Amino acid sequence: MATDAPSVPHPRRVLRHHWLVRLTHWLNAAAIIVLLMTGLNIFGAHPRLYWGDAGSVDERERLWLETGASPPWSAPKGWLEIAGTRFDTTGLIGVSQSPKGTTSFVAFPHWATLPSGRDLATARTWHFFFAWVIILNGLAWLLYGLLSGRLWREILPKRRQLTRAHLWNDIVEHAKLNFPKGEAALSYEVLQRFAYAGVTLVLIPTVILTGLAMSPGMDAAWPWLDALWGGRQSARSVHFIAMSGIAGFLLLHLVLVVLSGPIRQIGAMITGRMTIGGDK
Repeated sequence: MATDAPSVPHPRRVLRHHWLVRLTHWLNAAAIIVLLMTGLNIFGAHPRLYWGDAGSVDERERLWLETGASPPWSAPKGWLEIAGTRFDTTGLIGVSQSPKGTTSFVAFPHWATLPSGRDLATARTWHFFFAWVIILNGLAWLLYGLLSGRLWREILPKRRQLTRAHLWNDIVEHAKLNFPKGEAALSYEVLQRFAYAGVTLVLIPTVILTGLAMSPGMDAAWPWLDALWGGRQSARSVHFIAMSGIAGFLLLHLVLVVLSGPIRQIGAMITGRMTIGGDK
């Protein structure tokens, strides 16, 4: 006698993301992209990073990161030097091709910066404007997360998720590209929570505070901001490191969205609703 096949839950549409979560998500995405690209343009005005309060090309002991180009100028070599170790980065960092097809001696290529050419004044204006966008947007996101309980419910890791077995299982599942299905897709797993909490509660506040510490006006009003990081040049270095962390998260986030089903994931972040059930 044949047995009945196990029933498959009928697909159903459920609310996954509140409208305010979706709005702040897309505003954050736009602001971060503009801030990253204008920040690279600003960095190009002085492509060196130091530790301490002051920095110049003569203070080599405080210098830890630098980009540049080396001769022969008929075929220049771009390079990136970190803590005394130099890497060949020709075509990407130090030396790249301009929109007109000529050799350009800039820290980052034109397609990675806003504006695409050297324009410190415009880059700084856009950077400051979108910095306020991300500050106000972040405050709205945080306030909603606190009042609605979403911060504890979906962003911060739960105690049961912090066991060694649970952490290892989530690492293995991500490595195998086994993404949650059905009801499990309606909440974040522990690695996602660590990533989102790290970006929203650590990295973004860090770039905001270090950005303020680099402002002479803010230094005059709040001297402790500069001292908090050990000097303006240290604040600039931490700002760059935190920005790199956000860029890395953004890249990884996009890759995982593509691998886990871009139409479903992006659709949920646009409409707020996700289809679950019917998974074999």
